[in-house]
Amino acid sequence: MSVTLDFISIESLSKLVKLSVQTFEETFGHKNTKENMAWYFKTKMNSEQLKKELLHPNSDFYWILFRKKIIGYLKLNFNDAQTEVVNLGESFEIERIYILSNFQQKGFGKDVLSKVISLGKNKGFSYLWLGVWEQNENAIAFYTKKGFEIFNRHVFQLGNDPQTDLLMGLKI
Repeated sequence: MSVTLDFISIESLSKLVKLSVQTFEETFGHKNTKENMAWYFKTKMNSEQLKKELLHPNSDFYWILFRKKIIGYLKLNFNDAQTEVVNLGESFEIERIYILSNFQQKGFGKDVLSKVISLGKNKGFSYLWLGVWEQNENAIAFYTKKGFEIFNRHVFQLGNDPQTDLLMGLKI
């Protein structure tokens, strides 16, 4: 089952906000308080914030499409857009990769990751990294199976809850 990636333009901002909130809620809502989730949506997934991110010259957003239907989205950061300084000039970051819950566990993640690696190689990068919440066991298992290794940790603030993300990287 193959997916395609389609660049997200500023004209799709409202659709991106809606999908961002939906997929974040599906992924993390059951393990976090409603208050902390509401804080995150209000401060990090509002139209103004996502517009700023969409317009950053070193960030790329893509729709993840299956049979021309949006099943998720992806945000890649290059150079100064990365959320951490990791092998600057050699690395790029997957900041967000979300697939709607009813399309998970069907092999789409593997296909998206393959396409991301190709995108990075085509831009001249040799290292891919991302942050994964330490309680997201499925994602950690997936990335470990794909060859990613934990190289550090950082705090991901969700409302009043400082959560730990594992930073995982892969030489491509």
